[in-house]
Amino acid sequence: MLLAYLDEIGEPGAYVSRHHERFNTSAGLGYAGFVVPDSQVREFGSIFTREKRRLFAAQYEGAKNPGAWEVKGASVFRSKTPSYAPQNIRVFSYLCRQLTRLGGRLFYYVDEKPKGTPKQVGLDTDLVERRAMEEVLNRICRAADREDENVMFMIDAISEDQRSRRLPNMYAHILGRAVGKPEMRRAVEPPMHIDSQLSAAIQFADWVAAILGRALEYQLLADSDCRWVGEALWEQRNLLFTKESKLHLLPGRAVSDLHNWDVLKRDRPLLASGSVVADPETARKMERLFQQTRSQK
Repeated sequence: MLLAYLDEIGEPGAYVSRHHERFNTSAGLGYAGFVVPDSQVREFGSIFTREKRRLFAAQYEGAKNPGAWEVKGASVFRSKTPSYAPQNIRVFSYLCRQLTRLGGRLFYYVDEKPKGTPKQVGLDTDLVERRAMEEVLNRICRAADREDENVMFMIDAISEDQRSRRLPNMYAHILGRAVGKPEMRRAVEPPMHIDSQLSAAIQFADWVAAILGRALEYQLLADSDCRWVGEALWEQRNLLFTKESKLHLLPGRAVSDLHNWDVLKRDRPLLASGSVVADPETARKMERLFQQTRSQK
């Protein structure tokens, strides 16, 4: 069996630009983490815990509850990390090598957001989040089917209100899609939500989401200075990601979606193409057409 540990990249709110006074959080929304054989989870968790405690030794020694102590990925990886904490990048690269040695792979799926205020883009945050999660489930089930394995999903804990809204949708999607897509039967259960303080694997998924969030930012935003992510992981690229990993670009782009290790490319195919996105209304129409086509497959 495979275990998929996931955390959110970005958030479902509107995005205009990084310099907008309100809508500046993230140019995309999705999930990232890793998939690993169940037999290797304990070993990888031990490796991660050991390296985390070495890397942040002073903080660990001062923790009130060492058993529930964690360091959030957003603190580990910032845009200027190569300047002030290059050791964080070295340790993450090492952890990736250990993960692939144990048969694991990183995974990501992110939808690029249309730029505009909620009114301009007709924002429905629940729909945006649900679409992203459905595609995550589809792709990881496909990866599991290719390996002839079942899969269980673990996600960082969210509020009870969010969980009660999202879980029925995920369960219905898995069951409904299984009628025409037998790979969905690889999912043993809908995603379970786990407190990251109690799971080394969920903590590493948070680190993965943080650093891949920087890599995706570099691909989408011309003023991003996060080229260092691709440079740090480039040598491992061929073994690092599941084939199903993807950055889904908005309709109207002059280039196709980015897959697998495309997210590490330093030449930024999206920006190098000089591609443009249609105006928000046209982009919404094209996106609706894309979703209708996808649902019929």
